[in-house]
Amino acid sequence: MMDLNILWFILITVLFTGFFFLEGFDYGVGGILPFLSSDEKERGEVLRTITPVWDGNEVWMITAGGALFAAFPHVYATMFSAFYLALFLMLVALILRGVAFDLRGRQQSACWQRFWDGAICFGSIVPAFLWGVAVTNLIAGIPINEKMIYTGGFFDLLTPYTIVGGLAFLFVFLFHGTAFLTLRLAKSSLIMRCQQFALKTGVTAAIFFVLCMAMTLTYTDLFTKPLAAVALVGAALFFVMAILSMKLAKGKASFLLSTAAIVATTIAFFAGLFPRLMVSSLNPDWSLTITNAASSPYTLSVMTVAAAIFVPIVLIYQSWSYYIFRKRVTPKDAEEHY
Repeated sequence: MMDLNILWFILITVLFTGFFFLEGFDYGVGGILPFLSSDEKERGEVLRTITPVWDGNEVWMITAGGALFAAFPHVYATMFSAFYLALFLMLVALILRGVAFDLRGRQQSACWQRFWDGAICFGSIVPAFLWGVAVTNLIAGIPINEKMIYTGGFFDLLTPYTIVGGLAFLFVFLFHGTAFLTLRLAKSSLIMRCQQFALKTGVTAAIFFVLCMAMTLTYTDLFTKPLAAVALVGAALFFVMAILSMKLAKGKASFLLSTAAIVATTIAFFAGLFPRLMVSSLNPDWSLTITNAASSPYTLSVMTVAAAIFVPIVLIYQSWSYYIFRKRVTPKDAEEHY
């Protein structure tokens, strides 16, 4: 039987993989919203592609955080103290974004709608960037002492490597979002603009992705783990293929390939961490691992039973919701919603 500590490390990896894949295109759509069109009705069409599902996608983050808290409480405590200000900024951005989705259509004023469109953009770009900063910090290491206490400050988290990681995440999500729009919009003029925007963001993302890979080789030990190295190189190849598919106007292939790139990247970083969950830059022996940061075996066993029951239910429900809202969004759909 698989060790429960390893099992929960895998489950948390799966949860974050699902979150980055699903919320990635949410962030991408919100981030490009003000730049894709100046017409409020067209922006309404763009937003209509994610309004039925964005809150369900956020549940993956909440579930991953809850699983991390229950399975590895020491990691949860150390991580939230280390990333306290960053998580506060992310929370403010996400709250503003959620409010904006609801308030945007309450008035037909152009200024009103533009303000909330800007809020959606801000609430999408900031979390996307901060997630990249957080992930690269985890693999590079942060100052954690022998008592599992973070001893640095907010600006210790912002290094050249983590900033590049944040920008790589941001532009990959922007590309992912535009690829998603090519599958969900009905208006051909908007789709063409999405394709053009995707090529611009895709090239920028590829540059930061390659730079991040090079810095990962320098600042971390990820490439010493065969699975992590293969997954990260595979992610780069998938993303290049996604850009080429978009250039050929093959939106579905591009979206699937960008999905594969995000999934492979997430697997690469978690495989590079294993068996660690947070790396100490002060002393490798002070790193938080699946052993020294885990809950009791009884807690993990109870959680495993609960996960076996409820995770399939959540997956079935979310799959059904995507099936219900699978049709392309028309201008009439946007008018009815906003």
